[in-house]
This record gives sequence, structure tokens and C-alpha cells, in this order.
Amino acid sequence: MHIHILGICGTFMGGVAALAREAGHTVTGCDSGVYPPMSDQLRALGIELIEGYGADQLSLKPDVFVIGNVVSRARLANGTPKFPLMEAILEDGAPYTSGPQWLLENVLQGRHVMAVAGTHGKTTTTSMLAWILESAGLNPGFLVGGVPLNFGISARLGGSAPTDGQRALFVIEADEYDTAFFDKRSKFVHYRPRTAVLNNLEFDHADIFDDLAAIERQFHHLIRTVPPSGRVVFNGLEESLTRVLSQGCWSEQRSFGSAVSDFTAEGEASSFEVLHQGQPAGRVDWALSGVHNQLNALAAIAAAEHVGVTPQDAATALSAFQNVRRRMEIRGSVQREGGAFTVYDDFAHHPTAIRTTVDGLRRQLDAAGKTSDRILAIFEPRSNTMKLGTMKNQLPWALEHADLAFCHSGGLDWNAADALTPMGERAKVVGSIDELVKNVLTNAQPGDHLLCMSNGGFGGVHEKLLKELAS
Repeated sequence: MHIHILGICGTFMGGVAALAREAGHTVTGCDSGVYPPMSDQLRALGIELIEGYGADQLSLKPDVFVIGNVVSRARLANGTPKFPLMEAILEDGAPYTSGPQWLLENVLQGRHVMAVAGTHGKTTTTSMLAWILESAGLNPGFLVGGVPLNFGISARLGGSAPTDGQRALFVIEADEYDTAFFDKRSKFVHYRPRTAVLNNLEFDHADIFDDLAAIERQFHHLIRTVPPSGRVVFNGLEESLTRVLSQGCWSEQRSFGSAVSDFTAEGEASSFEVLHQGQPAGRVDWALSGVHNQLNALAAIAAAEHVGVTPQDAATALSAFQNVRRRMEIRGSVQREGGAFTVYDDFAHHPTAIRTTVDGLRRQLDAAGKTSDRILAIFEPRSNTMKLGTMKNQLPWALEHADLAFCHSGGLDWNAADALTPMGERAKVVGSIDELVKNVLTNAQPGDHLLCMSNGGFGGVHEKLLKELAS
């Protein structure tokens, strides 16, 4: 089969492309501003990439066009289509489908799908679960919205069923964002999991959801697809998930996080005992920090138990878990008299994720006896939700544990300085990356931790900071 993917450089669609190529299909694709890291990975796999969405690509005549959710029927200011290839596909009557639908029909069908959903922690928890299964010798397939350091790739098909009567395992990051311009259901509705993890749930994606209730409805659609022999793993601390489950659940349930959950933890986030129904069941000792990662671990352990991995074996595997790229990833350190400047890269972009990330670093430093070290939070409100300004008033709360905060406000339609007024002199707002770097360097001191947070490339701010610090 020849598939041509529109929007191929997105993390999800790039993963679909890699899986299709591994399965032996001919894969080509296009995107606007074909960009790394996915472009580099795809070219390394021998996948031809085309710049832009020109209608001439219709002449490739693939068996099916696979449409990413970046594609729409939008028009430019001069009235021409933003995606002329899509218009040509529709006009020609050529076959097309969405990425999630193609994945269901060609990869997931017949497998035991383990889907990890939630507003936060999907990528990390999916990676944890895949690593637990790998460590248990189960050779899972996976599709992750990032690159787990234990694997070095974001997607693979995995092996066949481990024994007769069992299904091959596939772990997937289950996004609630919509599927395509012609299918407004959440992506995860297509995956039909036998094990579903509900990590947490709060309002996000203000560009497609009117309110939290609308997202809860989609989460319940996911639960409706889990078979009777399946398992729903949910965070017992989340009232929103309690509301979702109260709408009906027809599968086995396992909770984590709250005091009365099936899976709980005792100890610090970096070293803790895993309790299964109140009894010690394993221990996790790792380099990760933050209560959020402790909860992610419990979710992965509860999901892995559904396919026969004991909590003890799962905890042992997690002690060797190396995290995911762009999750508190240290990009570099520059030693100076008086201490080192350390630059981090993190994907946090939602206020809750920003607060969790900053708080996790603060706890990590305190535990290491570095209570006087400062955290400089450097961020850009880049997600669609943040660009709309829906959650701007939560930013001072999100940055509460940062010593200084630097906001890149380029491209915003709302006043970031006004939103950050409660922080007083601790907050700086600048309109360009170069100005941002200059401002940070003016205020930074040896021993500072420069925490850069964005769900995009952030204009290469990490490299620019390191270069200037080194010089």
C-alpha cells in the first residue's frame, strides 16, 4: 500500500509514518516548513518528504491520503485555500482517511491496545508503560508523542503475541484533541483499548472544547469502547474522572493516587514504596522528581498488572527508566566562578504543568540541599489554549515557586504583563527571543537553574543561552 500523509512532521503523524514504513508500506508525505526532529527521523527511514501542500501532489496517486488534524478548509486573506492539496483530493474524489482511523485499521486491529489518556503526563506515562513491558520481555509496540530515552525512537510495531491465546501488546499515547477537520471526535475514540489509563483531566484545548464538561464527554466515549474483560485505570484524586466514571463503566476498574486507591505510594517522589491494596509490592528508586511522576508511575504499574506484570517487576523496571526527551531534560551546564548555570528544556505549557514542573525542580533542589539555588522560569504561552488567553490569570499561580519568570509574549493577542502583574518585579515580559535571552543573562547568577518551558522549539533559546553563558 502507498500512503501519502498530510501533516507528516507532527509527532503523531510522524509516528504513524514510521509504523507504516516498518510494516512494509510505501510512505510519502508533506508538511509546511518540513521541520526537525521528525523530518530527520523520517528521511532516515527513507520516507520522501515534500514541502507544502501543493495540489500537484494529487498526481502521486497513493492508495489513500492520510490527513493530519493540522489540515483544514481554511482560506488565506486573498481567498486562496490554505491547503490546496486537500481541496484537490475532495474535488477528485480520491480516497482519504484520518491518521487515527488508518492506525486502527492497519496496526491496532487484533492487538491488546493499552491507551494512556489525560491532560498531563500522557507521554511520560506511555513511555513508562512501554518500558515496563519491554523489561518484562513482552516486546510491545508503541506510539509515543515524544522520544523515550530508553528506546531512542517514538514508535515501533513490536512483536507478535507472546503466547497462544494472547494478543500482541501495543501502547499508545491517547490524545483527546480532535481527529481531523472531517472527524471532530477525539483521537483516542478510534483506538479501542483493552487497558485504558485516565491520568488526570482538566480544561484544555480551548480552541475546540467549550468547557470541561465537553472534554469529560469525550473521555466517557473512550470508556464506552473498553470491553468487559478490559481495565480502566484512573486517578482517584480527580473529581472530573469520578464524574466521567459515574456516567457508566462496564469494565474492571483500578484506582491510583488517593489514600483509598488500589495503588498508592509511600516516600519521596525520587524513592518510594509501591503499595498494592495497602501491602508493599515493590520499590522505585530513580532520577525523576515530582509527585506527578510518582502518580505517572502508579498508573503505569496498575496498567502493566492487567497484562500479567507484577507490581514488583514493574517497579524494578521503572528504577531503570530514563524519562523522555524534553521532560526536565538538561540541555547543558556552564561552570562559572561561584557556581554553574544549568539550562533545562521541558514541554510544560498548560498552567498546571508549568506549576508541577517548577515545583518538581524546587523539591529536587531542596532534597539535594540546594535550598538557596534560584529557579528562573523561562516560558512562552504557545499552545492554542494559551494563545487564546483562556488561562492567563492562572500564570502567577503556576509560577509561584519560581524566583524569577521570563515570558516571551511574541504573537499574543493579550497583555502578558497585565496577567503577570501579581508577581511584581519577579516577572519580566519581552517580545522577542533575542531580547528574552538578553534579559535572562542580565538577571542570572552563578548557581541558577534556567528552566525553559514550551511545547515548541522556543526559537532555539536553550542553545542561545548556553552559547552566551559560555562566552
